[in-house]
This record gives sequence, C-alpha cells and structure tokens, in this order.
Amino acid sequence: MSALNRRAIRERFGDAVRRRRRELGLSQEGLAERAHLHRTYLSDVERGNRNPSLESLTRIARALDLEPSALLRLAEGGPAEQGAG
Repeated sequence: MSALNRRAIRERFGDAVRRRRRELGLSQEGLAERAHLHRTYLSDVERGNRNPSLESLTRIARALDLEPSALLRLAEGGPAEQGAG
C-alpha cells in the first residue's frame, strides 16, 4: 500500500470521527475525556495525522456510542447502523 493510500485511509477515518463527534454535539476535549485519550492525540486522528491502534480505535468508537466495526463502516462511507450498547 502506498503512502498516499495510507494517508487517505487515515483521513477518511478522521473525517468519520469528526462527523460523528459533531452529530453528538461533543467538543474534541469532551470526546477525548470520554475516550480516555489526550485531546491533541484525538485532534491528530481527526486530521489524519495518526494511525490509531485497535485499542484507541475501540475507545474512540465506544466514546462515540458506536461499535468499532460501525465506526469503520462510517469511514468507508456506509451507515453506522448500531450503537455500542
């Protein structure tokens, strides 16, 4: 996979996080607190500058009231469909 493709994937994931965060009316700081992550790390994720680990992806998804698979579907352009009960 080329560096350009990896960057595009990170940017799509970051866009999905940002869209969902805004849907929930959360600030970056509020989401970071819910996910137990630093705000600047979350900001980097939203801008596509970080490649989150599975643990971080799961924390972010659950803080957005989604299962990790649903957040990944959003990043791929599909519907989220399910919450993180």
